[in-house]
Amino acid sequence: MSGHGADVKNTIWMRAVLFAGGFLTFGIIAFSILSVAIAGPAHDEYMAAVDEYHHAEDAWKESVADGHSIDGDHHDELYVAMEEAHHHEEEAHLSYLNWRVSGNTILVMCIIFASFIGIGGIVNSLQPDAEHSDDEHEHHGSASPIIFTFGVMLFMIGFPGFANTVTEILTGTNAVLGEMAIGVIGLLVIMLGVANWWREDLPFNGYGEQIATSHPFEGEHIRKAGVWVFIMSEIMIFATFFSSYLRMRTGWCTKWAFDNDMCDADATGYDILTASDYLRPGGAVGTGDFWTMLPGGINTFALIISSYTIVIALKTAKAHDWSRPDNFMTKYIPKPVMKFVFPDQKRTVRNFLFATLLLGSLFIILKLVEWSHLVAEGFTVSTSQAGSIFYIATGAHGLHVFIGLLIMLYLVFKADTVGYDEENAQGIEYFGLYWHFVDLAWVIIFPAFYLY
Repeated sequence: MSGHGADVKNTIWMRAVLFAGGFLTFGIIAFSILSVAIAGPAHDEYMAAVDEYHHAEDAWKESVADGHSIDGDHHDELYVAMEEAHHHEEEAHLSYLNWRVSGNTILVMCIIFASFIGIGGIVNSLQPDAEHSDDEHEHHGSASPIIFTFGVMLFMIGFPGFANTVTEILTGTNAVLGEMAIGVIGLLVIMLGVANWWREDLPFNGYGEQIATSHPFEGEHIRKAGVWVFIMSEIMIFATFFSSYLRMRTGWCTKWAFDNDMCDADATGYDILTASDYLRPGGAVGTGDFWTMLPGGINTFALIISSYTIVIALKTAKAHDWSRPDNFMTKYIPKPVMKFVFPDQKRTVRNFLFATLLLGSLFIILKLVEWSHLVAEGFTVSTSQAGSIFYIATGAHGLHVFIGLLIMLYLVFKADTVGYDEENAQGIEYFGLYWHFVDLAWVIIFPAFYLY
């Protein structure tokens, strides 16, 4: 675990480069398996299903043109065959999207993870090794937030050009790389600010934590008070999303409400389709079933469990006399597994933090898979007010989750190198407050946007 006033040598920072290599290797392997080896045959099956549907559609249209079938006769064998072929095509498409989007998302996330932690490690490893006094391991005023905020400002100024250029690259059109220059510079400044924060925080051993002196946070650590103020501002942001949706939603006659006679008596049909219409059994396009809601359900449990794992990481770090868990549940776990998960106190903290990272990453992967299904079925951000509010609210939440994952990368790195103990575990605690907020926000978003 971390010692009092221990210096952080460049060899420790180079370990971040190894982390980056590990993430990049995993991303390439996952992409090769999911997006190539599995998605390739799934795409062939999808294209075969498209051809089958077109043949069935042509047969139906020819039969109607020849007078052998009546247009609008939904019991005609050829019409039924066409509908079955259409449903098979949609199912094959969604199956292909599952593997393709999962593999692509894992690769992109691993590239970002590798870039984020790798650049931070390289930048800090280039700093000269020097002797440090003990007070340099205390928390003082830092320039990192100013550098980070300046980078965010540059990125937001250049975001329109950055987004347009990325879209052009993805769609294969002629892209003007110069349009994304300001955005890229902003991202680099953000990474430098984060790297500087890592360099300041990694040696921190729990001594010199600044204490607030003003009401209502008097006596609390300043960093903890800052996190609470930040969370209060975040609550107001998500409250606007939630209240806007409920205000509009209470006035809509949705498909499932109309089908269940829950709209006004004079309603002759539904006036809008929400995400829950597509996710309910039967779906808005008639092909959905319970499993279309599975990503959202898994994500709910993933975030709840991740809040538990980070609490266990904090509890383990603060344990004065830690020992490997020994209770009625662990008795059924093989000893090799127990030794792998709970090797010692330091690496147990790391493992629980890494489990939190994996669960949060699973949330992002399934979120993009779910979005790909909704977009494929015709529910996009420009479809209606329902689509706009849904994607903005869930997208903002997903962004908060992803930012949390980037912070968690550093927590895992520090747990693996310098280590956390009962003296310096505040970083886990403060991040845990943010992560619990993200969890609670989803617990509210899920029933409102997915079930209502």
